[in-house]
Amino acid sequence: QKVAGGDRLGKTIIFAKNHDHAVYIVERFDANYPEFKGSFARLIDFSVEYAQTLIDNFSTPSKPPHIAVSVDMLDTGIDVPEIVNLVFFKRVMSKTKFWQMIGRGTRLSPNLFGPDKDKQFFYVFDYCQNLEFFSQNPVTIEGSTGESLGTRLFRLRLDLIAELDRENGNSPTVREEPEPDLRHETAELLRNEVAAMNVENFVVRPRRELVERFAEQKAWEKLSENDLIDLGKEIAGLPTQLDPEDEEAKRFDLLMLNLQLAVLRTEARFKKLRDSVKSIASLLEEKDAIPMVQQQMVLIRALQNDEWWEHVTPQMLENVRKRLRLLVKLIDKNERKPIYTNFEDVMGEETEIAFAEFAAGDSFEEFRRKARQFLREHEDHIAIHKLRMNQPLTSGDLAELERMLAESGLGGAGAIERAKRESDGLGLFVRSLVGLDRTAAKGAFSIFLDGRTPTANQLEFVNLIIDHLTERGVVPVEALYESPYTDVSSRGPDGLFPPPEVEKLVEILHEVRDRAVA
Repeated sequence: QKVAGGDRLGKTIIFAKNHDHAVYIVERFDANYPEFKGSFARLIDFSVEYAQTLIDNFSTPSKPPHIAVSVDMLDTGIDVPEIVNLVFFKRVMSKTKFWQMIGRGTRLSPNLFGPDKDKQFFYVFDYCQNLEFFSQNPVTIEGSTGESLGTRLFRLRLDLIAELDRENGNSPTVREEPEPDLRHETAELLRNEVAAMNVENFVVRPRRELVERFAEQKAWEKLSENDLIDLGKEIAGLPTQLDPEDEEAKRFDLLMLNLQLAVLRTEARFKKLRDSVKSIASLLEEKDAIPMVQQQMVLIRALQNDEWWEHVTPQMLENVRKRLRLLVKLIDKNERKPIYTNFEDVMGEETEIAFAEFAAGDSFEEFRRKARQFLREHEDHIAIHKLRMNQPLTSGDLAELERMLAESGLGGAGAIERAKRESDGLGLFVRSLVGLDRTAAKGAFSIFLDGRTPTANQLEFVNLIIDHLTERGVVPVEALYESPYTDVSSRGPDGLFPPPEVEKLVEILHEVRDRAVA
């Protein structure tokens, strides 16, 4: 099984017979994938000097190695929920040990394949008849490989080139403002991907002639229908030596490519895709405490207005893609779920229906957005200053905050009451909009860090908490056991700190929260 949108092999254990066998497996992998040599697949056994460091890295979802070739060392005891492939390259004579090895893949892992796409099963590749030996006859299925995110992007960019070529002269209807720059940039993006394919790789080698041809710029100047078919069927999805990109950035690319095609083809799905981009912009606006987001704030706010979309062009959308693609990873994962889809549904005719409940939700989001801007313009107000500096609020402070919001005209009493209800109080609602001052957030953890030398992972974990407090004002304790914290330690704080220190962390978070509640 693969992860990262189907572009990277999921965590895999290969059980080798002995040390020499394991060394040979790693050597063959490195020979076939030289771009991953020394990192992606690693030998882990008792002869390796820093085996525990390799195990720790293997236990971290985003870190290599992603393939652990093991001799006995990983047969039992290791706890990595992200393991999705087990490869038996040795005979196992003990039934107890066999089931312990199978147990390496049984841990659940939420959101492993994307938002709301949990790990539900794992693959066992048994090359030594262990299942038969132990008289196990599990239900088997034919393995299938879904289209990876990279493959879909490659093919959509081919579609974009084809549409732009038609717009630029291959059809009776020619746009008044053709987009040759976008066509050239898209073709060059694909050409670079093809040029980075290693023709000595055993997967690429059978298509060597096509790869070498389309590695040249001249081949992209004019693409025939046969060229597009060859590129889409034979070249798309082949391994490339380009540096891997962030999955969230590529998912945003996918959204924007579909939107560009919807504009060129005048498709009904344009409205749905446009609304997804507006939702992303709204969520990014909440991250305006981050400098790289603040740099794009004019564009982010413009995208939320219908006027920006009135005469939108593919080139305008390309500029949005370039400027925001590296920012979308900053959006909290649980808020991305309704935004990204596979965009592969076949739509019937569109009928627009207004639901009052959802309209009210949109109205409240508008209230939140305006309230955030208003409150940040009044950060010198004593009550807001207290919230940002982690100082306790009084009931008088809360009354003053409510008066400010009511008199601002941003929303009626209903919006304010909803804000209080959904955030467990007005103080927490306002804190979620203005965030915590970074100095105050660091100060809250100064006692926790004083007198100790934290490890790199411990420091990264605490800094993540400080970042989130700066952005959102509070961090629920349960969030420490979810991504991105589990990207540092799969067991959250329990995997990094002894129980008394975990309790102290929780105590600090509760104290920070309580200071926003009078």
